[in-house]
Amino acid sequence: MLGKLFKKKKAEEAPADGEEAEKPAEKSESAEGEAAAEEPKKGFGKKFLLIAGAGALVLLLGIGGGVYYFFFMGSDAATKTAEAKTEVPLTPPTVAYYDVPDIIVNIQTADGAPAYLKVGLSLELDTPEEKAGMQALMPRVVDQFQGYLRELRVDDLKGSAGVMRLKEELLRRINVAAAPYKVRDVLLKEMIVQ
Repeated sequence: MLGKLFKKKKAEEAPADGEEAEKPAEKSESAEGEAAAEEPKKGFGKKFLLIAGAGALVLLLGIGGGVYYFFFMGSDAATKTAEAKTEVPLTPPTVAYYDVPDIIVNIQTADGAPAYLKVGLSLELDTPEEKAGMQALMPRVVDQFQGYLRELRVDDLKGSAGVMRLKEELLRRINVAAAPYKVRDVLLKEMIVQ
């Protein structure tokens, strides 16, 4: 098609008889330029087809992978996540909280100045029936807490890491003191250092 356009253009640009003698050199230069212009365009077409074919291949592979995932793997993944959600509930169906009476203790400071710690706790239990048993064991639990809290320093309670260590240590100690019962978590309702 390009060749037809160039032939048509050559025919239109053909000079009159008198002008042919004056411009033979220009024709040979323009013929060479046109031939040179045609060569890259032929190569450009081949390169374009090669790039377009590669792009189409990548697109088909992507579509095929998507179809495979959604039809063959997607249903398995959806059922696995649904099973995982049903296996472990975030909040247990039966949970009970027991409020421990506020505990006030004096704690150690680096300079020897008096400091006091007031802690309000709530215990997370498995069933509401365990609350009655926990109330019977509360003197033992408070004794364990008092012994531990009196040994703390003000620096031990600083920051979120200090609060997490306090909760972990209280949980460990209460599970030892309330041996037949299992406490899931110790919740801090209030903590004041003065």
